[in-house]
Order: sequence, then structure tokens, then C-alpha cells
Amino acid sequence: MKANEASWDRIGRVVLGVVMIGVGLLGVGGGWGWVLAAVGLVPLVTGLAGWCPIYAVIGRGTKSESRDGGVKV
Repeated sequence: MKANEASWDRIGRVVLGVVMIGVGLLGVGGGWGWVLAAVGLVPLVTGLAGWCPIYAVIGRGTKSESRDGGVKV
């Protein structure tokens, strides 16, 4: 698994994931809160890992190509 997310993409995903989890657990009550928190795990985990499976499937990414073999945008 090569990283296919740029730094700005990773930061955005982590922030989005944390916000979704926080709103889901603290702001929205009931089952919908748990659903929002669970969905928030996806951007959080992909942001922390630096790898998006959807980017890998379509063969694209936000990380620019570099000498070490990064993914070309």
C-alpha cells in the first residue's frame, strides 16, 4: 500500500472524521448518532493511514508524483 493522499487531503480527512465522531457521540442522540460516528471512522482511518481504497481502485490520488514512486495526480 503506497500512500495516495496528499498532506492537505489527510488533514482534511482527519478533521472531518473527528468532527463527525464528535457530533455523532455528543451532538446527535440515539441510533443516528452512532451511525454518524461509525461513518466518521472511515475518513479518520484513511486520513491517518494516508491511503484511500477508492483512489487505489480508480488509479488516481491527490499525492503528486515524486522520485520515490508516489501516485501521480
